[in-house]
Amino acid sequence: MTDTAKQDNQIAETPFGKRRMKPRACIVESKHHVRSLLSEALEEQGFIPHACATLDDLDTSLRSDFPDAIVISFSMNGLAVSDILNLLAVRACAASVLLIGRPDAPAVKAACELGKNLALDLLPVLPTPFSDRDLHARVAALVPAEPPSPPVDVAEALGAGWLELWYQPKINARSLSLGGAEALIRMRHPNWGIVPPSHFIPDADDPHFRALSDFVIGRVFQDWRYLVAKSGSIHISINLPLAFFTDANAVEVLRMQFPNHPAFDGMTVEVDGSEVVQNLPLAVEAAHRLRFHNIGLSIDDVGTEWPALAALNEFPFAEIKLDRKFVDGSSSARLKRSVCRQIVDLAKSHGVKTVAEGVETRDDFLAMHGIGVDFIQGFLFGKPMTTRKFARNSRQRPAFVPVA
Repeated sequence: MTDTAKQDNQIAETPFGKRRMKPRACIVESKHHVRSLLSEALEEQGFIPHACATLDDLDTSLRSDFPDAIVISFSMNGLAVSDILNLLAVRACAASVLLIGRPDAPAVKAACELGKNLALDLLPVLPTPFSDRDLHARVAALVPAEPPSPPVDVAEALGAGWLELWYQPKINARSLSLGGAEALIRMRHPNWGIVPPSHFIPDADDPHFRALSDFVIGRVFQDWRYLVAKSGSIHISINLPLAFFTDANAVEVLRMQFPNHPAFDGMTVEVDGSEVVQNLPLAVEAAHRLRFHNIGLSIDDVGTEWPALAALNEFPFAEIKLDRKFVDGSSSARLKRSVCRQIVDLAKSHGVKTVAEGVETRDDFLAMHGIGVDFIQGFLFGKPMTTRKFARNSRQRPAFVPVA
């Protein structure tokens, strides 16, 4: 190919006029399980990942997807890294290149030298095995700190099939064993990647809120069947608005979708604490109805509302979740710790379990453990993750160890 032809080819492949929303990462790896693991890890870092199993796949991706990062894992009997790097140079790829392997391995050293000679943008080598923190340190500069809010409404997401549930473990504060999981809704947008619920959850009076609740109910039982087959029985919590229970048939809607499986022993429905306090009669009545079907009603994000709950003559609720605003930093803030202790004492007086949300440090875990919280939920023990990843982690870790 002549120099002029090369220039024309490169100009034709320039992503002129394309609006980039989230960075794209191309994973070049022939092994399916490695591609899956790396896709999950990069997705959690804020990338839209896609995988290339062959050099032809990579060539097509470079011409059409214009990735921001190329991720190459060194594995035995995989694609030749030298061929990958040479193709990137031929295509004048401007993406950052992340090599994953042992930095002292001869093959990795040779690849680094070749990448420099080809004038590729090499990121520091990511050693194996790696942690989320290690990966973040390499790629953080490629991900916007605050991506703009995606212009997507829940009706479009429901119609397009972009919604899914992710699961965050709830850990027994004494045994550190898995005590359940909370289902959290996420959107997998084709351009924005994984979108958190704050960007698309409608107001409680939005006509699409019921459709969203129905989606959560239907999907969680599908996921439960998958989880019980892959990793054993698990008690799952879902989030619903209290207004859902204004429908006289709401409990029946839940019950009729229960899995017909001997391992299914019920579930928990979490309702925001502020909604409960604003309509205590409805919350109490719903909790009573749910109990007859092994469904516990959990009061979520309880903080300064706790005195209103203490005034109740009857307490049919199954669980109280401490607001993360009072859990975070509680180890060093006496006032926060005092509020948490009073909520725990209230729960114990009624024989109700407690969950501390937003536990991200060992010190806060020890503070919550010290005041008698039953379950811990937070990044210290596990972030929300896809159903498949949750099943895999549950099999591999019968006891959860705090993340370093």
